[in-house]
Amino acid sequence: MSITGTLLRSRALAALTSPHGVDRYLEQVNPMWAAHEVRARIVDVHREVDVPGHPPVATITLQPTSTWRGHRAGQHVQLGVEFDGARRTTRVFTVSSPDSRHGDRFTITLRANPEGVVSRYLVERATPGTMVHLSQAQGEFVLPDHVPDHVLFISGGSGITPVMSMLRSLQRRTHRGRVTFVHYAQSPDHQIFAAELEEIRRSGHGIDVHLLHPELGDPALSPAWLGRLVPGYRDVPTWACGPAPLIEAVQAAYDGSEALRVEYFKPPRVRASEDGSTGEVAFSRSGKAAPNTGASLLEQAEALGLRPEFGCRMGICFSCTSRKTEGTVRNVLTGEESSLPDEDIRICVSAPVGDCAVAL
Repeated sequence: MSITGTLLRSRALAALTSPHGVDRYLEQVNPMWAAHEVRARIVDVHREVDVPGHPPVATITLQPTSTWRGHRAGQHVQLGVEFDGARRTTRVFTVSSPDSRHGDRFTITLRANPEGVVSRYLVERATPGTMVHLSQAQGEFVLPDHVPDHVLFISGGSGITPVMSMLRSLQRRTHRGRVTFVHYAQSPDHQIFAAELEEIRRSGHGIDVHLLHPELGDPALSPAWLGRLVPGYRDVPTWACGPAPLIEAVQAAYDGSEALRVEYFKPPRVRASEDGSTGEVAFSRSGKAAPNTGASLLEQAEALGLRPEFGCRMGICFSCTSRKTEGTVRNVLTGEESSLPDEDIRICVSAPVGDCAVAL
């Protein structure tokens, strides 16, 4: 660390700049100067997919401050945008570029969710020069330090972003093993990174690319289909990311194999037959309550007009963590239930089982 960096992070300077902190003053002088916080300037906004009548997809190139420690392929970041000069809204996005190091530029690729304030702003309104706030990279859905000779990537829709980061990283490392890449899109026009993947498919170099859409492929990913594509696939290290139906089909095909690693792009919805949707859900701080519908606590709170803080809606950023004061909840990702009193839970992936009370 340089002498300047040591000074900026010193307790003495922190005391002098209290209560705002040194980063507030540095930001006023130059938004790209930071001692602790991570910020980034948008360098480029590139449209990947723009199908009329469907939300567009864009890749955002970011130049972070020197406080960015880099990322491993497959990780995500929390990105905050300030609206109206003060209100900051934060959401989670996956990094789509190869592994990065200290201060390196990187990209995120995202769809403009019609209900998403941040994603729509980034895709449709943000311009080069716009400043955003970042967390350090997070997540354990990553490649190991020593990559196996054969790896299999399976993705669907926007779930392509983490595995594309992995594929690009392997290319940059000049990985000499075999890579099988399977991706499902709604149609050829909806294919993210289409030109790059076509170039990879044509050039080969040990990478087998299979781009599928409903009229071409087997959307159920049956064991028979996978077995024809990759004989002995249950023993091949596999990374799968996508919406819940895809991930559930992959998990069924792998039948508990430890070779499979998954990440949901959207958490599964609780099935009516198993949701335990009886009793009442109470949000004690607001004084609101309603019959338990079996949906996640975040969805039930929003249905009552509450606006709890959240970031990813996938159980990975912990922004929505709230205190459950009584009752039982089921994790919709793992199926695990917990009845501990006064327990901090992620309400975006916690569904109540019977009566439940949350301090919201």
